[in-house]
This record gives sequence, structure tokens and C-alpha cells, in this order.
Amino acid sequence: MMRFAFLVALIAGVLGLTGPHSALAADAAKRGDLTIGKAWVRASVGAATGAFLEIRNDGEADRLVSVSSPAAPDVRIHVTVKDGDVMKMRDVDGIDVPAHGAVALQPGGYHIMVMGLPKPLKEGDTLPLTLHFAKAGTVDVVAEVVKPGAMGAGAMGTGAMGGGDAPDHAMGDHQHMH
Repeated sequence: MMRFAFLVALIAGVLGLTGPHSALAADAAKRGDLTIGKAWVRASVGAATGAFLEIRNDGEADRLVSVSSPAAPDVRIHVTVKDGDVMKMRDVDGIDVPAHGAVALQPGGYHIMVMGLPKPLKEGDTLPLTLHFAKAGTVDVVAEVVKPGAMGAGAMGTGAMGGGDAPDHAMGDHQHMH
């Protein structure tokens, strides 16, 4: 059943049948004053990987409270923190999106962990994600799958919308903590 739902979502996204708030990987998704762009995910070697994107807010403050995907049973918002010489990931209950500002989810900072994938994601695939905001509601995006260990999708560098102070490192260098 989950595989069927994923295929329906993927086909609907490709055909543009998911409504005005959805977008393919290279396009931006819009809902109210929020624009979500540059969504990408690392190819996975196992059942988990990291997803990244940028959120621009042209209105009042909002909050990303959760993320889900028909392709994975466990999707969480994480932040990477340095504990001594070790980078660790930790769950967060959301990310504030400032009024008339932007937030970049990128390697070494806030990001989305996609866990429990039934099969590894390969470079060139796409991954549908639904972002749940406190005020704006839900926004569907499709993330482009890039090579393992990538630090961005295509020509996108880190921090193109305002972030960028986080250290660069591969996801495999983390320890996971809750």
C-alpha cells in the first residue's frame, strides 16, 4: 500500500496534478507567503538519508513543525551540533521561519532525516516531502536525489538564502542522539 501511495504521489507530481502548492525538484513550491526551493536529498546506502531545502518567508513569522513523506515511515527535523570533536544529530520540535526572512536547511545545520526507506534512493530519483507549517499549513515539494555525501544539488551552494555558518561534513560523520 505504501509503495502504491508513493507511485501515485510521484506520478501526480510529474503530471502536475497535485495542485498549485507542489513543485518538481528544480522549481519552487509556494503557499501563501512561503516559498520552498532548492529541495534535494542525498542518495542513500541504507534505509536513511538527509534532505535539505530553503524556505523564504515574505510575510509574518511561521514555524515548520514537521515533515512527512509517503516514501518513508519516519521523517524528522534534526539539527547538527558539535559536542567536543564529534558532530551529533538531535531531534528538534520545529524550526522558526522569521517574518520577511529565510531559513536554509543544509548539511551541518538544520536538516530533514528520512528514515525507514524500504529501498535505497539512487542518484536521479526524486523524493516527495510534505512540510507542515503552524500557520501556512502543508506544502508539498519533490526533492532531487543527488550523489551520497553531496553538499548541495547542482550549482546550489550552501547558504544561498541566508544560512552558511555551519561546517561542511558528510552525514556519516554524525552520531545520532535524541
